[in-house]
Amino acid sequence: MSKAVRIDRHGGPEELKIVDVEVGDPGPGEIRIRHKAVGLNFIDTYQRSGLYPFPMPLQLGMEASGVIEAVGEGVSHLQVGDRAAYASQPPGAYSEVRVMPAKCVCKLPDAISFETGAAMMLKGLTAQYLLKKTLPAEGLQPGDFILFHAAAGGVGLIACQWAKALGLQLIGTAGTDAKCKIALDHGAAHAINYSTENFAERVKEITGGKGVKVAYDSVGKDTFEGSLASLRPFGLLAVFGNGSGPVAAFNLGTLAKGSYYVTRPTLFSHISTRESTQAMADDLFAVVESGAVKIPIDQRYALADVQQAHRDLEARKTTGCTILTLD
Repeated sequence: MSKAVRIDRHGGPEELKIVDVEVGDPGPGEIRIRHKAVGLNFIDTYQRSGLYPFPMPLQLGMEASGVIEAVGEGVSHLQVGDRAAYASQPPGAYSEVRVMPAKCVCKLPDAISFETGAAMMLKGLTAQYLLKKTLPAEGLQPGDFILFHAAAGGVGLIACQWAKALGLQLIGTAGTDAKCKIALDHGAAHAINYSTENFAERVKEITGGKGVKVAYDSVGKDTFEGSLASLRPFGLLAVFGNGSGPVAAFNLGTLAKGSYYVTRPTLFSHISTRESTQAMADDLFAVVESGAVKIPIDQRYALADVQQAHRDLEARKTTGCTILTLD
């Protein structure tokens, strides 16, 4: 048996219930993992609220770390006793023990702690595919300006550091001066408080009127138009989240102003195969082990406090990464 967090219907944090679930043996292509720590992500609130609807009941959670307890037929990259971490579908990480597909589960290097492993997989792999794979038509070169919203969040702080390591000039946005300072402290070249400044106008000032090659936007509805206005000709807007709600329908003719590109990427398209998952994870592990990217865990909650964790996440009270502890 395992303690797990489940919802029986979509709704607010009050729908999160801790229940006992029976965990069996892994089938072909599966593993059973005993978690040491679990990562929280904004996508968890989308699934809970129904913005991303799922059949009920639903066990939440998309990333965690732990120790492999059992391995199913056909799994060769993991063994019983291995330290492991993952970001993966289907949800279910908010638990002590679970059986899940092995495809996206990776061996965790000894130099990376379980807490760091749980905090970094979904957010770190997201930063990886954005900065390395979601690129403007002209590519990115050292010295180029990029715009990154929610720069003091979990993905944002990883992106600030990684972009600096790549020689990029990241312009971060956040909702308070304190969060802007955090982004700057983690490698952002510039930071804009979008609650007090027009970020599109400031981007143009910073870039000498040219705009950025790419804008990475996890806020969605509230920042979409400003993100487009921040682009240089042939620039790319990558909307990878809906923190303020989904982007409304818009006239494609809007893109003609600068021959802009718009995409709605997801991590799960990029980790759809065992090979791509491992290659991306290896890149993430390497940059963390090198010290170029540090994983800031700014909030820890016990599994029993998961409702409060969701409230704080949605109220923008968190910075960096947030984990659930199981000890």
